[in-house]
Amino acid sequence: MAADAVDAAVDGMGGGAPPSVTDKIPLLGAEGFAARWNQRRALAQKHGLHVARVEHLLSRYGTLADEVFDLIDADHKLGEPLEGADDYVRAEVVYAASHEGALRLEDVLTRRTRISIEVFDRGDAAARPAAELMAGVLGWSPERVDREVEHYHARVRAERASQEQPDDASADAERLKVT
Repeated sequence: MAADAVDAAVDGMGGGAPPSVTDKIPLLGAEGFAARWNQRRALAQKHGLHVARVEHLLSRYGTLADEVFDLIDADHKLGEPLEGADDYVRAEVVYAASHEGALRLEDVLTRRTRISIEVFDRGDAAARPAAELMAGVLGWSPERVDREVEHYHARVRAERASQEQPDDASADAERLKVT
Protein backbone atom coordinates (compact mmCIF):
# COMPACT_ATOMS: atom_id res chain seq x y z
CA MET A 1 0.00 0.00 0.00
CA ALA A 2 2.83 2.42 0.85
CA ALA A 3 4.56 1.67 -2.45
CA ASP A 4 1.33 2.32 -4.35
CA ALA A 5 0.85 5.64 -2.55
CA VAL A 6 4.40 6.80 -3.28
CA ASP A 7 4.16 5.69 -6.91
CA ALA A 8 0.83 7.52 -7.34
CA ALA A 9 2.22 10.70 -5.77
CA VAL A 10 5.30 10.68 -7.99
CA ASP A 11 3.21 9.92 -11.07
CA GLY A 12 0.88 12.79 -10.18
CA MET A 13 3.86 15.15 -10.17
CA GLY A 14 4.84 14.20 -13.71
CA GLY A 15 6.78 11.02 -13.02
CA GLY A 16 10.46 10.85 -13.70
CA ALA A 17 11.32 8.94 -10.53
CA PRO A 18 12.07 5.23 -10.28
CA PRO A 19 9.34 3.00 -8.77
CA SER A 20 9.09 2.98 -5.00
CA VAL A 21 10.90 0.29 -3.04
CA THR A 22 9.06 0.85 0.25
CA ASP A 23 7.35 -2.53 -0.07
CA LYS A 24 10.78 -4.19 0.18
CA ILE A 25 12.08 -2.28 3.21
CA PRO A 26 11.33 -4.04 6.52
CA LEU A 27 9.60 -2.05 9.22
CA LEU A 28 11.58 -1.22 12.34
CA GLY A 29 11.63 -4.27 14.56
CA ALA A 30 10.81 -6.68 11.74
CA GLU A 31 14.27 -7.98 11.00
CA GLY A 32 14.94 -11.07 13.10
CA PHE A 33 11.38 -11.15 14.43
CA ALA A 34 10.79 -14.86 13.74
CA ALA A 35 13.87 -15.80 15.74
CA ARG A 36 12.85 -13.57 18.67
CA TRP A 37 9.34 -15.04 18.59
CA ASN A 38 10.83 -18.53 18.79
CA GLN A 39 12.83 -17.39 21.84
CA ARG A 40 9.82 -15.98 23.70
CA ARG A 41 9.86 -18.57 26.50
CA ALA A 42 13.56 -18.00 27.13
CA LEU A 43 13.00 -14.23 27.00
CA ALA A 44 10.20 -14.53 29.56
CA GLN A 45 12.45 -16.44 31.92
CA LYS A 46 15.40 -14.09 31.37
CA HIS A 47 13.39 -10.92 32.04
CA GLY A 48 11.09 -12.31 34.75
CA LEU A 49 7.93 -11.92 32.70
CA HIS A 50 5.05 -14.20 31.81
CA VAL A 51 5.25 -15.59 28.27
CA ALA A 52 2.01 -13.78 27.41
CA ARG A 53 3.67 -10.46 28.33
CA VAL A 54 6.64 -11.23 26.11
CA GLU A 55 4.31 -12.17 23.26
CA HIS A 56 2.45 -8.88 23.72
CA LEU A 57 5.70 -6.89 23.64
CA LEU A 58 7.03 -8.76 20.61
CA SER A 59 3.73 -8.28 18.80
CA ARG A 60 3.78 -4.54 19.50
CA TYR A 61 7.48 -3.73 19.08
CA GLY A 62 9.02 -6.57 17.13
CA THR A 63 12.71 -6.92 17.88
CA LEU A 64 12.65 -3.40 19.35
CA ALA A 65 11.05 -5.13 22.35
CA ASP A 66 14.65 -5.70 23.43
CA GLU A 67 14.75 -1.99 24.31
CA VAL A 68 11.65 -2.41 26.46
CA PHE A 69 13.23 -5.46 28.10
CA ASP A 70 16.31 -3.33 28.88
CA LEU A 71 14.09 -0.83 30.72
CA ILE A 72 12.53 -3.68 32.71
CA ASP A 73 15.93 -5.17 33.51
CA ALA A 74 17.10 -1.78 34.82
CA ASP A 75 13.97 -1.31 36.95
CA HIS A 76 11.95 -4.46 37.61
CA LYS A 77 8.91 -2.38 38.66
CA LEU A 78 8.56 -1.39 35.01
CA GLY A 79 7.71 -5.02 34.25
CA GLU A 80 4.61 -4.78 36.43
CA PRO A 81 1.17 -4.16 34.91
CA LEU A 82 0.17 -0.54 34.39
CA GLU A 83 -2.49 0.30 36.94
CA GLY A 84 -5.81 0.63 35.13
CA ALA A 85 -4.57 -1.16 32.00
CA ASP A 86 -3.37 -4.54 33.21
CA ASP A 87 -2.58 -5.90 29.75
CA TYR A 88 0.22 -3.33 29.45
CA VAL A 89 3.42 -3.09 31.44
CA ARG A 90 4.66 0.16 32.94
CA ALA A 91 7.75 0.05 30.71
CA GLU A 92 5.61 0.68 27.64
CA VAL A 93 4.70 4.15 28.91
CA VAL A 94 8.32 4.92 29.77
CA TYR A 95 9.44 3.63 26.37
CA ALA A 96 6.93 5.86 24.58
CA ALA A 97 8.33 8.92 26.35
CA SER A 98 12.01 7.96 26.28
CA HIS A 99 12.37 6.28 22.87
CA GLU A 100 9.39 7.24 20.72
CA GLY A 101 9.19 10.97 21.35
CA ALA A 102 5.80 11.00 23.10
CA LEU A 103 5.33 14.32 24.88
CA ARG A 104 1.65 14.15 25.89
CA LEU A 105 -0.32 11.65 27.93
CA GLU A 106 -3.02 11.57 25.26
CA ASP A 107 -0.43 10.50 22.69
CA VAL A 108 0.68 7.57 24.85
CA LEU A 109 -2.80 6.34 25.71
CA THR A 110 -4.34 6.80 22.26
CA ARG A 111 -1.54 6.26 19.75
CA ARG A 112 1.61 4.77 21.27
CA THR A 113 -0.45 2.11 23.01
CA ARG A 114 -3.99 0.95 22.33
CA ILE A 115 -5.16 1.61 25.87
CA SER A 116 -7.85 4.08 24.84
CA ILE A 117 -9.55 1.45 22.67
CA GLU A 118 -8.65 -1.77 24.46
CA VAL A 119 -9.52 -0.88 28.06
CA PHE A 120 -13.17 -0.70 29.11
CA ASP A 121 -12.90 2.78 30.66
CA ARG A 122 -10.79 4.03 27.70
CA GLY A 123 -7.78 4.49 29.95
CA ASP A 124 -9.31 6.82 32.53
CA ALA A 125 -7.95 4.75 35.43
CA ALA A 126 -4.54 4.40 33.76
CA ALA A 127 -4.19 8.13 33.09
CA ARG A 128 -2.61 9.19 36.39
CA PRO A 129 -0.21 6.23 36.74
CA ALA A 130 0.88 6.71 33.12
CA ALA A 131 1.33 10.46 33.56
CA GLU A 132 3.43 9.89 36.67
CA LEU A 133 5.66 7.49 34.75
CA MET A 134 6.01 10.03 31.94
CA ALA A 135 6.82 12.74 34.48
CA GLY A 136 9.90 10.81 35.54
CA VAL A 137 11.17 10.72 31.97
CA LEU A 138 10.10 14.18 30.83
CA GLY A 139 10.67 16.10 34.06
CA TRP A 140 7.04 17.13 34.50
CA SER A 141 5.99 19.02 37.61
CA PRO A 142 3.04 17.74 39.68
CA GLU A 143 0.98 20.54 38.13
CA ARG A 144 1.83 19.35 34.62
CA VAL A 145 0.84 15.81 35.61
CA ASP A 146 -2.51 17.14 36.84
CA ARG A 147 -3.06 19.09 33.58
CA GLU A 148 -2.22 16.08 31.42
CA VAL A 149 -4.56 13.82 33.41
CA GLU A 150 -7.43 16.32 33.34
CA HIS A 151 -6.97 16.88 29.62
CA TYR A 152 -7.11 13.14 29.01
CA HIS A 153 -10.23 12.74 31.16
CA ALA A 154 -11.86 15.63 29.24
CA ARG A 155 -10.94 13.94 25.96
CA VAL A 156 -12.59 10.70 27.09
CA ARG A 157 -15.72 12.58 28.21
CA ALA A 158 -15.89 14.33 24.84
CA GLU A 159 -15.45 11.04 22.99
CA ARG A 160 -18.28 9.47 24.97
CA ALA A 161 -20.50 12.51 24.38
CA SER A 162 -19.74 12.36 20.65
CA GLN A 163 -21.09 8.83 20.48
CA GLU A 164 -24.45 10.01 21.77
CA GLN A 165 -24.89 12.54 18.97
CA PRO A 166 -27.39 12.02 16.15
CA ASP A 167 -24.99 12.76 13.27
CA ASP A 168 -21.32 13.03 12.35
CA ALA A 169 -21.23 16.83 12.41
CA SER A 170 -22.58 16.94 15.96
CA ALA A 171 -20.22 14.18 17.03
CA ASP A 172 -17.24 16.05 15.58
CA ALA A 173 -18.34 19.22 17.37
CA GLU A 174 -18.34 17.37 20.71
CA ARG A 175 -14.87 15.92 20.13
CA LEU A 176 -13.47 19.28 19.05
CA LYS A 177 -14.47 20.86 22.35
CA VAL A 178 -11.27 19.33 23.73
CA THR A 179 -8.14 20.43 21.91
